[in-house]
Amino acid sequence: MASVAEKILSTHVVGEEDGEIAVRIDQTLTQDATGTMAFLQFEALDLPKVRTELSVSYVDHNTLQTETLNADDHRYLQTAASKYGVLFSRPGNGICHQVHLERFAKPGRTLLGSDSHTPTSGGMGMLAVGAGGLDVALAMAGHPFWMKKPKIVGVELTGELKPWVSAKDVILEILRRKGVKGGVGKILEYHGEGVETLSVPDRATISNMGAEMGATTSLFPSDKVTKSFLASQDRESDWAELKADGESGYDEKLHLDLSSVEPMVAKPHSPDNVFKVSDEAGLKVDQVCIGSCTNSSLKDLMMAAQLLDGRTVHPDVSLTISPGSKQVLKMLSESGHLTKLIDSGARILECACGPCIGMGQSPKFKSVSVRTFNRNFQGRSGTEDAGIYLTGVEAAVAAAIKGELTDPLELGEYPDIKLPGMFSVDDSMIIRPTGGEIIRGNNIKPLCLNRPLSDKIKGDVLIKVGDNISTDHILPAGSKCLPLRSNIPAISEYVFHSIDKKFPKRAKKKKGGFIVAGSNYGQGSSREHAALAPMYLGVKAVLAKSFARIHRSNLINFGILPLEFNDPSDYDDLERGDEIAIKGLRECLARGDGELKVKADDEKIKVTSDLTRRQREIILAGGLLNYARENA
Repeated sequence: MASVAEKILSTHVVGEEDGEIAVRIDQTLTQDATGTMAFLQFEALDLPKVRTELSVSYVDHNTLQTETLNADDHRYLQTAASKYGVLFSRPGNGICHQVHLERFAKPGRTLLGSDSHTPTSGGMGMLAVGAGGLDVALAMAGHPFWMKKPKIVGVELTGELKPWVSAKDVILEILRRKGVKGGVGKILEYHGEGVETLSVPDRATISNMGAEMGATTSLFPSDKVTKSFLASQDRESDWAELKADGESGYDEKLHLDLSSVEPMVAKPHSPDNVFKVSDEAGLKVDQVCIGSCTNSSLKDLMMAAQLLDGRTVHPDVSLTISPGSKQVLKMLSESGHLTKLIDSGARILECACGPCIGMGQSPKFKSVSVRTFNRNFQGRSGTEDAGIYLTGVEAAVAAAIKGELTDPLELGEYPDIKLPGMFSVDDSMIIRPTGGEIIRGNNIKPLCLNRPLSDKIKGDVLIKVGDNISTDHILPAGSKCLPLRSNIPAISEYVFHSIDKKFPKRAKKKKGGFIVAGSNYGQGSSREHAALAPMYLGVKAVLAKSFARIHRSNLINFGILPLEFNDPSDYDDLERGDEIAIKGLRECLARGDGELKVKADDEKIKVTSDLTRRQREIILAGGLLNYARENA
């Protein structure tokens, strides 16, 4: 009796050691905010072509061109893709996860993407995992992806959603129950009679936001609904049935009756701070943003257009619409739904991530912004004191019309959205590789590599932070920072920018040191720059109560020791400026000692490295790229 995840892994696991499994990767996905570094790392492996079934480079994050930096990076990515045999999705073609779901995702295959929301393709029955860019670069080179063997959680869905309740409300309800740490080390596999009532875009929304729980990935079976979606994309030949044999293959179980779910909202500043919309009704709203990789499908935006038809956006509200792909935008236009959106007063943005990553549309001072996005971390919108509320499309439209948080049931009769049998398929914005030379702009800087680990590391605590520190806290997104992703010396000036703007200067003055953190350190985005930039500033280790999965891997990949307190109360005894020293590191790691003794001023505390043999060798080599080149 096997689950869907077990069936895919059974044909893709090529090694296992120390609780880690090595997974063969069929497809890779990069986007421009992480892709520049991933391609620079791939170049360092000195291979003529990628070694995957399919690799796609998307441009969807850094599309705001106020100077030459982003345009230069786009040209680098396009020419690098052409040289190495990678498809290139041009700016304007859409958000990587939406386009990949439409055009490339296949049931039963594996996908590794340099974006934490890569599990969106799990809605297609694909084992899709987010990772750091260096892991993706190695996968492009044919290396397996190593990860801790996950537990498989069977999420049984029964019943059917009521009118005015959407897939977004389903995942918000699960987040309310399980929290932002509830999926760490786990695959969430959805099954049960309720699954059949959900469309592929619905399933993709739920899979997408499993990332907010820290899950390794989320996935659905591949069934007749999947087949119908692929047929509508003229890809029926990519379909394969894939379902669980029963429930015995699940390590944990969770049940949700879809008919019990109500319109939900995640309040600032965490995706698991979830309440019923009806409980928060009446809150004045200044901005509404509909789109992102979570809710920008044709179904989502047709719903928005139908609800706005004949209505006008409240005079105190700015409403933006970000279509997920060129296909979605074109079909909205052809069906007349785009006209309904425009007539309502909505502002139509390009097919890109946009406001979700603070790339434009930052809300006003001390405002309330309702968004159909996946994250509401403080400052992520580009406005430090804005309150970001996450809802489904129905509740977002209701807020845009009424000017306040409103239970969408008040809008009247629920629209009956019927998707076309065939979608408009046009892949002309996806450029096929033809070879040629790589063109580099001034923003493309050489790789920054760490040195092999010293036997003794010593330095000050450079900063002490609390629980649930996100990669947005460590290294922000937005129009100022994102264009510097290929320029590590420049982007390092933004490390901990929202917490302590003096951190980079202090780190350079002290010639590096340590970070002390609470639990779930590094949650959120897969951005490896949140490890790479601190490494450049000389950070040697992070001492934390616990780590988020992707960020912990990224720290290891760049030779930074992730250390967990044996006694969490030792966190309370450390403060910024305390001196830390750890001796005999190389010998301890070579022996495989999990416990290390740390001298912090006059105190001695114990920490656990919990590294596998492979991870120890990566740390000793000074990072994964050094290790891979040594073991080519």
